[in-house]
Amino acid sequence: MNDKKTLKNIDPAELGFDFDGVIADTAEAFLRLACDTYGHCNIRLEDITSFEVEECLDVEPTIVRSIFMEILLDSIGTGLQPMPGAVEVLGELCERAEVKVITARPQPDPVHAWLETVFPPSTCSRIRVIAMGNHDEKPRHIQRLGLTHFIDDRAETCTQLDSAGICSIVFSHPWNENRHTLPTVTSWQEIRALCL
Repeated sequence: MNDKKTLKNIDPAELGFDFDGVIADTAEAFLRLACDTYGHCNIRLEDITSFEVEECLDVEPTIVRSIFMEILLDSIGTGLQPMPGAVEVLGELCERAEVKVITARPQPDPVHAWLETVFPPSTCSRIRVIAMGNHDEKPRHIQRLGLTHFIDDRAETCTQLDSAGICSIVFSHPWNENRHTLPTVTSWQEIRALCL
């Protein structure tokens, strides 16, 4: 984690989260579906070096879009899994404050349904989901909610948030490496440490 000294004792009430790539392991679901459904079984996580997946993989853009659309519309049916440690740490944070999830997904219902299958009811009741359908709308929603910190896996979003005066933290993945100079976390254990 970069800039550990400046990122300590974050109030969970002031910390927001992206959904895909931070709470949900969307990359694992993409790789599995690419193999199981389309026979593209030689793709590794390290090969996804751009958030715009079709720019870095030798896979037809229509297939990439189809896989992501399937995950967006049916997160449960596609077997979308939580990121390691997310269930435990989010449960702890929800004991201290309502957790805000702001996603570029167009509809909140698939996110709510997925959360209800993964998290206990006591945690789900303390998670607020805002779905806006557009990455570039995040600063407005984050500021409206009074959040001071936000964790996202899209480097461009984090840079935009940083320019808007929001402390953005990049959840490190191959697709955001060397694309920013912002603080990073590599696990939910590191996120937990930010809030101690």
